[in-house]
Amino acid sequence: MKNVYPFKVVWGDTDAAGIVFYPNFYRWMDQASHELLRAAGFPIAKLQDENIITPLLEAFCQFKSPLMYDDEVAVHSEVAEVHNKVFKIKHTFKKGDVIVAEGHEIRAWTSVAEERPKAVPVPENVKSVLLGE
Repeated sequence: MKNVYPFKVVWGDTDAAGIVFYPNFYRWMDQASHELLRAAGFPIAKLQDENIITPLLEAFCQFKSPLMYDDEVAVHSEVAEVHNKVFKIKHTFKKGDVIVAEGHEIRAWTSVAEERPKAVPVPENVKSVLLGE
């Protein structure tokens, strides 16, 4: 499964020099993951109605070129792996054709139906959709 999440860098995303403050890349990866799940037919609100959440287990981002105020950016996201209870989403940040950052997230398929959240197997139909099969 692939998805593209476009946005424009706003003033609040930058430091005093007009350069994007690095934690925003992690925020944008989170948003891009939610948009990818929505495009796959699994919006967060629907999953929550089914007592499923997808908490973050790991996040990584490598910065290659700075982003500035008013830059137009697209996060290209793709489900790279789906295991029994976790899945990995790769993110590539592009300004035009230039890759400005690359990263990934690992998330758990988690039930909140009980007292405590618990990772549960990703359903086969969800795996198929996420892997684009």
